[in-house]
Amino acid sequence: MKKLLFSLFILISVTGFSQDLDWKTDLNTAKNLAKEQNKNILVYFTGSDWCAPCKQLKEDFFKSEKFIEKADKLVLLMVDLPFRQDIITPEQREKNEKLIKKYNPEKSFPTIIGLSSSGKVLNSISAYSSLRDTTGHFRFLESILK
Repeated sequence: MKKLLFSLFILISVTGFSQDLDWKTDLNTAKNLAKEQNKNILVYFTGSDWCAPCKQLKEDFFKSEKFIEKADKLVLLMVDLPFRQDIITPEQREKNEKLIKKYNPEKSFPTIIGLSSSGKVLNSISAYSSLRDTTGHFRFLESILK
């Protein structure tokens, strides 16, 4: 019984303290928040349902404690271009395609871009190695933090 209660306590603790990142999906919303909060914007270009390196980067970088600790210092914007049509709305797909054309014309996935609140590109990093080394991504992150 003690083991069951202890396990239940651990499960509730972990679930209760897990942090979901607040990803925006609209650039204007992200810019307005960034201006209000004096933050930069991290833009993540992903192909959520087809891009294997995107999925690995999500697990290794975006879900890491180190990233989560710093995420509140940025406004997060996800620009997804999935193959499946049911993942995002047609309106969101159109918005995302415009952002890709402007900020990721090479259509490199995954790509992460740091923007100022006015939309000026501060820095970027593309791709993710099969070695799954996030060192460069954390250097990028530090470069866009205020």
